[in-house]
Amino acid sequence: MASDKTDVVTESFEVKKASKLSVLGFLMALPPMLLVLCFVGLPILIAFTFSLGFTAGPNRVVSIIGQEIHKKDHWWGTFAAYKDVFHDSRFPGDLRTTLLVTLIATTLVLSMALGIGIYQRMIGGRLASIMTTLTLVPLFVPVVIASWSIHTFYAGDGFMRTFLSHFGIDFPTLTSTSSAIVIGTIWTSLPFAILMVTSGLQSVPDALIETAQDAGAGFFRIIRTVLVPLALTPIVIAGTFTAIGIMGSFTIPYFLGPNQPTMLGVEISNFFGSYNRPQQSIVMAFIVFAAASGIALIYIWANVRSAKQSGRI
Repeated sequence: MASDKTDVVTESFEVKKASKLSVLGFLMALPPMLLVLCFVGLPILIAFTFSLGFTAGPNRVVSIIGQEIHKKDHWWGTFAAYKDVFHDSRFPGDLRTTLLVTLIATTLVLSMALGIGIYQRMIGGRLASIMTTLTLVPLFVPVVIASWSIHTFYAGDGFMRTFLSHFGIDFPTLTSTSSAIVIGTIWTSLPFAILMVTSGLQSVPDALIETAQDAGAGFFRIIRTVLVPLALTPIVIAGTFTAIGIMGSFTIPYFLGPNQPTMLGVEISNFFGSYNRPQQSIVMAFIVFAAASGIALIYIWANVRSAKQSGRI
């Protein structure tokens, strides 16, 4: 009887302790949550209402200054600004360029990261270490410096054309083209992808690779059936972060890309500043946000998959 009472008291104490820890954890997480809510969530909500034609309150000043502002004609707003954007002759080309550059650059970044990571994991040696170290150099170079360097390197009077002209080779001018944007985004995105992919491949136990080799699996079969499946989560995370970063980039497309069609990050700036059409620029921003949210779902799936594999859920 006394033992039962002791167990009840102990269980009650543990429940109270867990409840206090939960409250303490919530209070510790509350300041950053409020910070994100006030400085990120609230501005996004205000911008979204402005895109629907709510021009009063916080949107009053920008609605007075801006041109082609559409005011709401229903209680929920209006889609007139969205119609303006989708009917604009420049928007389809900008959207196509943004998606195409994102797809090509992300694919190349992941391919290079996988190649270097697999080489280091399966072969190793000094050459693999040198390659990995060199790919991390862009981490310490500001994006604006890298963009301008690439511009002067591939410009019409840049190093490549000047040097190869001595040998009678007419090297193409890559600046002000989508190819230059791809080159610049690969330069800036590769280090993070290398870190993620390499760490994922290095976490694969040697015992599994040796077992596959003992079973007669070849080099490419080990990569396909052992390395890539076990490192899939960090690979997916690297791909999603790379794609989202490229899709919303501004500096590289601004320095290296063409005037038209250009990526939406630059076009949003043009509509907001040069054309004084803030409502349409916000609509474009939400279109980019919607596309990035679709990519973010893949990131969430990768995290859930990783949690299931580790037994956390």
